[in-house]
Amino acid sequence: MVPNEDLQYQGIIQLLLHFRWKWVGLITPANEAGERFLQTIEPMLFKNGICSAFTERLKFNMNYNSNLIEMMDIKILLPSFTTSSANVVLVYGESRFIIWLSVALSAMEFSQLLFPQKNSREATVWIITTQIDFILYSLQKFVNIRNFHGALSFAIHFKEIHNFKDFLRSIRPHWTDTDGFIQDFWEDAFSCSLSNFTLSTFSDNMCTGDEMLESLPAPFFEMSMTGHSYSIYNAVYALAHALTTKQLAGTIRKRRDAGGRLSPQYAEPWQLHSFLQRISFNNSAGDEITLNEYGELAAGFDITNMVTFPNRSYIRVQVGRLDPQAPPGTELTINDDRIKWHRRFTKVPPPSVCNDICHSGYGKKKKEGKKFCCYDCDPCPEGMISNEKDMETCISCPADQYSNSGQDLCIPKTPNFLAFDETLAIVSTSSVLLFSLITILVLGIFIKHRDTAIVKANNRSLTYGLLISLLLCFLSSLLFIGKPNKVTCLLRQTAFGIVFSIALSSILAKTILVVLAFMATKPGSNMRKWVGKELAYSIVFSCSLLQVGICVLWLATSPPFPDVDMHSMPEEIIFLCNEGSVSMFYCVLGYMGFLAIVSFTVAFLARKLPDTFNEAKFITFSMLVFCSVWLSFIPTYLSTRGKYMVAVEIFSIFASGAGLLACIFPPKCYIIVVRPDLNNREQLTQRKL
Repeated sequence: MVPNEDLQYQGIIQLLLHFRWKWVGLITPANEAGERFLQTIEPMLFKNGICSAFTERLKFNMNYNSNLIEMMDIKILLPSFTTSSANVVLVYGESRFIIWLSVALSAMEFSQLLFPQKNSREATVWIITTQIDFILYSLQKFVNIRNFHGALSFAIHFKEIHNFKDFLRSIRPHWTDTDGFIQDFWEDAFSCSLSNFTLSTFSDNMCTGDEMLESLPAPFFEMSMTGHSYSIYNAVYALAHALTTKQLAGTIRKRRDAGGRLSPQYAEPWQLHSFLQRISFNNSAGDEITLNEYGELAAGFDITNMVTFPNRSYIRVQVGRLDPQAPPGTELTINDDRIKWHRRFTKVPPPSVCNDICHSGYGKKKKEGKKFCCYDCDPCPEGMISNEKDMETCISCPADQYSNSGQDLCIPKTPNFLAFDETLAIVSTSSVLLFSLITILVLGIFIKHRDTAIVKANNRSLTYGLLISLLLCFLSSLLFIGKPNKVTCLLRQTAFGIVFSIALSSILAKTILVVLAFMATKPGSNMRKWVGKELAYSIVFSCSLLQVGICVLWLATSPPFPDVDMHSMPEEIIFLCNEGSVSMFYCVLGYMGFLAIVSFTVAFLARKLPDTFNEAKFITFSMLVFCSVWLSFIPTYLSTRGKYMVAVEIFSIFASGAGLLACIFPPKCYIIVVRPDLNNREQLTQRKL
């Protein structure tokens, strides 16, 4: 007539988890029932991340006639309990065991009065199983039941029975009592004697027989219905219903004697088993009493809170319910506001952990040689957080977020790309416009004075091609500004590589033509036939075509595409163009470097030609600047990230393009614009002696 004990174990675990109690003590009697309890509950505690701080198996030899002197002779000791930091203790036993434990706690309190520095505890939250009840016992007159103030008990569900209190008020010691229970109970409860022959050890008062049970404090007698009494009440009615059902089913024969009277009816206990297993009825309190297919009461438990008072009385307040019929996860309901905790607790609900909980921003680190509930608190690693107290491990932030300085919050990463409204982008755009205007101005000067000697001497077509390619080089840097997209990613490196290859091919062609022109002026030279536009065009076309082929192969096999890098910079998301094939990217740069080195070598070898033909000297300086820029570009480019990497490439384009423009064209523009008197064939054909 009581719920399955396994349900109580599940309720204990849910209660501990509800209050986040991970460090609990266990106290049981040293008997078979206690061992069975430990074997059941300890694996459940471990499975749910709860540690047993200590386990006390207490031996006690106590019967109804035991007195305080006899119990103190046992030399009660609770060493693990007194030294443990666990604020929550789970007690399993029977009603006599709780009285014995009360004596132990009273002895411990007395010890603390004598030795304040020893075995001191703040307070304890007792979790008491339903097998224990606070029963009448003479020893309670000498122990302090206030030790159990705030205890949480699992109790068999009950309701008040109509007229039950009136029944208790009507009880008198002179009732017929074959076993003497009421007389013994009366003398013990009221410390009096019903006869001169049975005077109490502690009192010689005579009982009047009119004493009222209602006047007894709760520790000695409860006027209200208890769970245990309610179970007995239901058991009696269950048996009555089973007998009635058996009688109605005709399994008991009604026999009449000769006088027509009903003969006595008898039933063996085993004959009632089948009726009891499927019984269901409503008792007088309005509860439906039903046994399941296993013959067990299909009911839950009440969670009660014990509240004590200075006069050693107490009340038990229902603060929760354990209902096995509730949806999964909601079997346990607790009203935290109704619970009265022990007055010594400075924080409610009181914590019960092996060590202080880890705050946000910290994770747990196991202590060597200790139980898994004991741990140190370590700050979360970079990029990880713990946003709740007492988290087992730190968690990583999503890829698009990063941890704050306190390691307790993930913050969205800011986009990183060279936006048009940034100062760096505005400066770059302004530089593009400036260099483009200068290039257009130089091109305009050369076009306007295309028929002058110096323009003709420097091969007009190659000069126009070089200036236009430089203009496109400057403009190609605009592709690197703004958020990368599919089009800009495809054009960025390929356009830059092709136009620079055209510029370098034009410079190489100019250098070769300078050398051939000088050689053609020597008497008897047959190099004159090589000097002409056809050679220049073929050099530019063939050298540029090879770069175009590399770019086409790149786009056909592994083209660049828009991508994001969430890991290189902890607080930013880098929007970039993934080169697709890094080897192809460096092939483009390598081919440009090859053209630059060839141009530099040829120009360097031709630097000592007479001044009137010596454009190679300017080309040498321009190639020196170009090679220096791009040699320093590679390590700088690889050591930067995000928009600064883009800025490095834009600067390299500006520096190399401006170097070519500044080293080759200012002397010619100076002659064309400032010294037109030098811009004639006679001046150009003069040789320096």
